[in-house]
Amino acid sequence: MKYLITILIVAVISSSLFSQAGVCGNFHKKYCVLGSSKGEKWLYNAQSKSGLFNQGMVSKLRCVIYKGMDYRISVCCETVLGDKVSYKIFDSRTNELLFDNSASEDTQTFEFQSVSTRQLIIEVVVPQGATEKDKHKSTDAACVGLLIEHKITDKQGFSSY
Repeated sequence: MKYLITILIVAVISSSLFSQAGVCGNFHKKYCVLGSSKGEKWLYNAQSKSGLFNQGMVSKLRCVIYKGMDYRISVCCETVLGDKVSYKIFDSRTNELLFDNSASEDTQTFEFQSVSTRQLIIEVVVPQGATEKDKHKSTDAACVGLLIEHKITDKQGFSSY
């Protein structure tokens, strides 16, 4: 019985280590630059994700943003992918393109203020052939992190009459 339980535990641990979450699970927490680390008041948003991407891969993430909040979205990746990871932000209801980092000099960080509560779709694209030679990493796949941060919008103008 102890032998069976030991094998079961080893199998569960092994599968979690070799899963996508095991490979890239907290990549965004470790490698994307947190606004709070620069002395700003940004808070980590639990909608942030990391994943294992192949060249040419497109992945989408749906997230909810709330009225009266400022948001900061950052994309970071392993150096074998270079710095050409692009992302677009769409309104999920209308499919309207709200932001495209390739039209903004490939900036990896985007800050905005939400004037209404709504759902967004963030599309991350790793272009084909964007990798560099690296002795220790596979050039076919690498970790990409999408860090979402938020804070309450600062009051502007006269706060009371």
